[in-house]
Amino acid sequence: MNPSDEKMWATLIHVGGVFGLFLPSLIGYLVLKDRGPFIRSHTMTALNFQITVLIATVVGSALTAIFIGFIVLFAVWILNIIFSIIAALAANRGQFYSYPLTIKFLS
Repeated sequence: MNPSDEKMWATLIHVGGVFGLFLPSLIGYLVLKDRGPFIRSHTMTALNFQITVLIATVVGSALTAIFIGFIVLFAVWILNIIFSIIAALAANRGQFYSYPLTIKFLS
């Protein structure tokens, strides 16, 4: 895969996270991880972040019974949008990016 295609796919995978979608990062990791180190790094970090967001969403949903969950869900939603946009911009510039506040499930 040429570098411009790697940048495009990495950007699209991060943009999928802006919409709160877990599947673009999962599918991207499974399909594109062997196409180059740049795309592998971006798909892996996006998938790690989306798994972390999914876990935080489940915890926030459970905590809505005591009303603090609404704050957690709002914070997760905002951080997902912000960090996904930052990651997409970095991928589009051809830079590596590591999400903050992420549990590393894949390495």
